[in-house]
Amino acid sequence: MLKIAIILGSTRPGRNGEAVAHWVHAQARKRRDAQYDLVDLKDVNLPLLDEPVPPAFHKYSKPHTQQWSARIAGYDGFVFVTAEYNHGIPAALKNAIDFLFDEWHHKAAGFVSYGSAGGVRAVEHLRGVMGEIMVADVRQQVQLLLDTDFEDYTRFKADPKHEKPLSILFDQVVLWAGALKPLRQQKDKRGAKVPVEEEA
Repeated sequence: MLKIAIILGSTRPGRNGEAVAHWVHAQARKRRDAQYDLVDLKDVNLPLLDEPVPPAFHKYSKPHTQQWSARIAGYDGFVFVTAEYNHGIPAALKNAIDFLFDEWHHKAAGFVSYGSAGGVRAVEHLRGVMGEIMVADVRQQVQLLLDTDFEDYTRFKADPKHEKPLSILFDQVVLWAGALKPLRQQKDKRGAKVPVEEEA
């Protein structure tokens, strides 16, 4: 069975994303097409990127990086729950992505975003990042507005109208994650890294 990680990208105290991520996970658990795990970056607790060697070389020296690598390597796809901070994604999410490289390759991703503009600008930022780490991002997106989907801009109200778009998002992520599985298997057999040019 495919394994999909629902990654909660905000770590700040009082974050709105925690309720959103639990709602996404609850909807996912009703499905039988994949195993869905909630991965909270606050619990992962990574420091700012502290590896001396670029991640493309896969020469991790820190235990927290090795643990994060093993965790992400075990998934076939991702649903990112992201806030929008200053037209971009939270620093904690970008940091967690940047710790690794080939562990993300040939997998699928979808996005659930929230913010004053529904988080759409954060997702546009995230789509560019996904392209660089060779993750296939699906078209469907769930956008949550602070003024209509949250009471007093802080308490998430799970409106049933979002369930169908979220279901379509899951359908697309699972479909693409399954379609890309042969590429992941080839990479595992070769044990080879994709050549990259990366600044030190």
